[in-house]
Amino acid sequence: MNAIETEGLTRYYGDLCAVDNLNLSVDNEIFALLGPNGSGKTTTVLMLTTLLAPTKGRASVCGYDVRREGEKVRRALSYVPQDMAVDIKLTGRENVRFFADLYGVPHAADRVDEALAVMELTDRADDLIRTYSGGMRRRLELAQALVHEPSVLFLDEPTIGLDVAARKRIWEHIRSLRRKGMTVFVTTHYMDEADQFCDRVGIISQGRIAALGTPAELKTRLMKDVITARVEGPFTPPELEGTAFVGRNGDEVSFTAANGRLALPLLADALKNNGCVVRSMALREPTLDDVFLQAVGRQEEPQGFAFDKFRIMLRRRK
Repeated sequence: MNAIETEGLTRYYGDLCAVDNLNLSVDNEIFALLGPNGSGKTTTVLMLTTLLAPTKGRASVCGYDVRREGEKVRRALSYVPQDMAVDIKLTGRENVRFFADLYGVPHAADRVDEALAVMELTDRADDLIRTYSGGMRRRLELAQALVHEPSVLFLDEPTIGLDVAARKRIWEHIRSLRRKGMTVFVTTHYMDEADQFCDRVGIISQGRIAALGTPAELKTRLMKDVITARVEGPFTPPELEGTAFVGRNGDEVSFTAANGRLALPLLADALKNNGCVVRSMALREPTLDDVFLQAVGRQEEPQGFAFDKFRIMLRRRK
């Protein structure tokens, strides 16, 4: 029995199908569920953590059915949400002890000390949380999640809002948990983190798994060079043999090409002939971002959003 199993897992909100017949197996690995906003990531996690009932299908965590054995499921897992889950009026030790008492952890004081030590917070354990940095607060949330020694850990955007150094440190701790045999289920928008730190990746789009495999496998399947271009003016994807339009993000458009070096100048001419002003072009090997764009397809841009003006504003703030 895998740590996480789903079979035909489905959830409707009225007439909207948020998760559509999801079949997934996760065990003793760091697994990342990626997808655009509204793709079904959060709904999937809420069902697996018993916070939301499936409309149909089944799911189990550590062999316990999420519908019929909710209490056993909750004792087997921990869930660290995206939003801060610590009380800033308490000390670090008091926050972790609160969770230990909720779970009825025996020898709670010792377990609290161990969890704080694992997250390298022993020296600051008796300081108020309001004095902690963002990275320290995230590590404290992990200490809270680990105090009852769960078998499965769910992390929702574990490094959002943190600087590069803090993000790396959090992932070092997550990987150490994986080495100790814990199954870690992560949702993240940071493709570089999923590529570097996760054993497998599932990309969900419109409630269905669109791609599944190791980061290396997914990039290998693309088997094409990637050409990106920054353009201005009206844009229509040109029809050019040997290339395929992947998607657009603001003024950046992406294509795949069987032979990037040959296609790049031809694509530049085709874009100009379609009325675009080409500001720059680049050729590179595929990344997980490219796999993601190919799997989820082109996402509609917000109406009336001025990407060019937004970028100018960001440059002025530097």
